[in-house]
Amino acid sequence: MKNKEIISVIVISSLVFLFAGCQRGQEKALEDLKAQAEQNESVSKRFQGANTANGTTIDSAMKIAQDYAALSQKYSDLQQKNLELTEENSKLKERLTVLQPELIQTKKELEEANNLLVDMRIELNNWKTDIIGFRDEMRAADKVQLETLIKILKTLGGEFDSSDSQLSDVNINSQMGESNEKN
Repeated sequence: MKNKEIISVIVISSLVFLFAGCQRGQEKALEDLKAQAEQNESVSKRFQGANTANGTTIDSAMKIAQDYAALSQKYSDLQQKNLELTEENSKLKERLTVLQPELIQTKKELEEANNLLVDMRIELNNWKTDIIGFRDEMRAADKVQLETLIKILKTLGGEFDSSDSQLSDVNINSQMGESNEKN
């Protein structure tokens, strides 16, 4: 009802301007009148759609108020969550600044330990090579020592058979290998 009154007032006022005699003013007034009429129609449609959809404007206002309350609560919850996340983020940054030097130190110590381990492995391999290289020399020394002991036994009056000599050489060599492997 009011929209019709507003439109009629606008039409009457535009007719007054038309008859006033200003050609340029009349064209401008017509353009303004058309724009205002379109705006009035869109505003009236907005409110008419609300009335037909929910029944009354009071129901529409209640729905809007409920939606506003729900959105306000959601906004409040999101703000609280944002504050909590910001606080947690700052705590994590502080912890990171504390742990960063420790991480650097730990990496440095780990690298030193790895280098030491590599050096020790190289030394161990060299030691094994040296020991295995001396194994034959140690067997030869043990063989000479046993031969010397046999000669001492013979000099003291012990009997020794030449067939036993071959067996003793084999036994001596096998015994030396077993004793070296145990050591």
